[in-house]
Amino acid sequence: MNPDPVLTGPARLAPDRNHLLHKAKEMEAVFLSEMLSHAGLGESSGEFGGGPGEEQFASFLRNAQARSIVEKGGLGLAQTIFSALVKAEESRDVAKS
Repeated sequence: MNPDPVLTGPARLAPDRNHLLHKAKEMEAVFLSEMLSHAGLGESSGEFGGGPGEEQFASFLRNAQARSIVEKGGLGLAQTIFSALVKAEESRDVAKS
């Protein structure tokens, strides 16, 4: 099994932070989905396309494509988000002590 490419350094040693990695990847996927939407992915052209149904289901396609991009390595945004979440969690834990 390949280690997750997003995890590096000390974070790789902390399996209890998988929830943070999952959230970071979700956030990157949402960002990518919005960017794909604004780029026009899923917009139909021609006589046989369009309509409210196609518009609604195009968002499912964009979301799936965004998740796929993230799972293949994404833009690196998940790593930045993950690092920020780890720091925030560590700060919170220190404040509780």
